[in-house]
Amino acid sequence: MELWVILAIAAALSQTFRFALQKVLAGSTLSPAAATWARFLWSAPVVIAIMSAYVALTPATLPGVKTGFWPYALAGGATQILATICTVALFKRRAFAVGITFKKTEVMLTAIAGLLILGDRTDPLGALFIVLGFVAVLLLSKAPEGGSFFNKGAAIGLLSGIFFALSAVGYRGAVLAMDSDNTFLVAGLTLAFVTAAQALALGLWLALREPGQISETLKGWRKSSLVGVFSLIGSWCWFAAFSLQNAAYVFAVGQIELVVSLAMGVLFFRERPSARELFGMGLLTISITAVALIGSR
Repeated sequence: MELWVILAIAAALSQTFRFALQKVLAGSTLSPAAATWARFLWSAPVVIAIMSAYVALTPATLPGVKTGFWPYALAGGATQILATICTVALFKRRAFAVGITFKKTEVMLTAIAGLLILGDRTDPLGALFIVLGFVAVLLLSKAPEGGSFFNKGAAIGLLSGIFFALSAVGYRGAVLAMDSDNTFLVAGLTLAFVTAAQALALGLWLALREPGQISETLKGWRKSSLVGVFSLIGSWCWFAAFSLQNAAYVFAVGQIELVVSLAMGVLFFRERPSARELFGMGLLTISITAVALIGSR
C-alpha cells in the first residue's frame, strides 16, 4: 500500500473523531466559530514545538519557499476556517453522518477547483459522475420534517464542500511550493504556519464579535484540547498526502470517513439515517470514487 493511501486513511479517521468532538462542543455553550477555534488553539503551539525540535535535533534543514507558498497557504487556511464553521453549524441541523456526507462534496468539487487552479483535468465521463454526485446531494438536502430540497441545511452543506475543496487545493499548492522531498518536514512547516495564522485570526474574531466564547472554550479545555489533538494528526496526514498525490485522489481514499461517521452516528449519537439518506450517501460515494478513479487513469 502506498504511503499517501495510508496517510489519507489516517487523516480521515482522525478527522471523523475530531468532528464528533466538535459536534458535542457545538451542542453545548460554544458557537460554531468557537468550536472551530478549539482545533487551532491547541494544535498550533504543539506543531510549532514539534517542528522546532525536529529542525534543531535532526540533519533536516529549512527548505526554500517559492513566492506562491504564502497566498496558497493563507487562502487554504481562510477557506478551511469557513468550511469548518459551516460543518459544525450543519451538525446543529442534520444527523452526524449526513453532515459528514454533505462535507464530502469536497471531493468532486476539488476536481473542479483543481482544474481551474492547478490544471488537473477531468474527462467527460468524470463530469457525468460529478453531476451524479450533485443529484445525491439533492437527495440528502431534503429536511427531515419535509419541505423544499433547497433549504438552509443544503446551502450550508454545499458551502462546506466548496470551502474544503478550495482549502485542499490551496494546501496542495502550498506544499508543492516548498523545495524539499522531506514529506514530514514540508507538511509540518506548512501546518505550523497555517494553524498559527488561523488561531490568531479566528481568536481576534471571537474577541471582537463573540464576547465570552474564548473563555467558554478555555473552560472546556479537556474536550477542546482533544479536538486540537485529532486536528493536528489529521491535518498533518492530509498535508503529507497532498505533497505526494493529487488532492482529489487523496480525498477519494478518505471516503472511509463516511463509513466511520455513519457507525459513530448510530453508536454514539443514537441516530438512525433514513432509507433516502442512505441511498443518497451511496450515490455520493459512487460519484466521488468514480471521479477519482477516472482522473487517475
